[in-house]
Amino acid sequence: MTDKTEEAGWATARTLAEALPYIQIYDRETVVIKYGGHAMGEDEVAKLFAADAVLLKLMGLHPVVVHGGGPQISAMLDRAGVKSTFIDGLRVTDEATMEVAEMVLSGAINKEIANWITLAGREADVRGVGLSGKDARLITVTKARRTKKDPGSNIEQVVDLGYVGEPQKIDPALIKALIHAEQDYIPVIAPIGVSESGQTYNINADTVAGALAGALKAKRMLLLTDVAGVKGADGELIRQMTVAQAFDLIRTGVANGGMIPKLETAIAAIDAGVEAVVILDGRRPHAMLVELFSEHGAGTLIRA
Repeated sequence: MTDKTEEAGWATARTLAEALPYIQIYDRETVVIKYGGHAMGEDEVAKLFAADAVLLKLMGLHPVVVHGGGPQISAMLDRAGVKSTFIDGLRVTDEATMEVAEMVLSGAINKEIANWITLAGREADVRGVGLSGKDARLITVTKARRTKKDPGSNIEQVVDLGYVGEPQKIDPALIKALIHAEQDYIPVIAPIGVSESGQTYNINADTVAGALAGALKAKRMLLLTDVAGVKGADGELIRQMTVAQAFDLIRTGVANGGMIPKLETAIAAIDAGVEAVVILDGRRPHAMLVELFSEHGAGTLIRA
């Protein structure tokens, strides 16, 4: 054994020892992870994510994964020749689009992530379980309502986004049964829900993660995105902020574009009982481990 190899071993041991206080903090606690962004389509990144999720389970946490799939839906719609319509950046989900969205989200993506987790956890028998909000009344939705101002009259008008829903009720019984089972299961949930009348709806994955985290009273919700976290007016990464400060970033326009709904999701989750939400870059290997098990953290942590 070379000196360099031996030193690497000691460095690993020090890292594990330093992680002990954080491992104890999260022991038997639920962590909801929203997994999305363009990195989700890269096999090597997906394998690393799955291995980290397995590691969380083996370290005593209860990870619950909610995934998106916007880019994959767009690609499949193009292949199927279904033209997408957008209103203020939001996709209008007609019947044909809904059929493709469910096929991609509940089918290809959901089962692929669950399978990566099962493969990563094969030696310890940790298994991914693919679900959607249609299973066991997990997510009951109402049709989403959006408004926009008419440029000419400045009057608020209702925008019909089609089969786009918002969670009305979360029934976490199935998820609780899985995470507390004698076997080691990791639920993987597609953002598809159903109305009281039985109509299927597509739901924003961030919104699903927030609603589910609230229903499970998760200790942490991790929003894995394509950015390092939330940046302030000076362009620097904000390491920690309160809900009040998050509201202020939205009000002043410092937070804009896709960061606004992420902050709104974080605020709603905290209001529902989640201890803290972290927005972090899911493209970086082991970002979840750095956030949960080191004093440095990763991304932006938001708390009450």
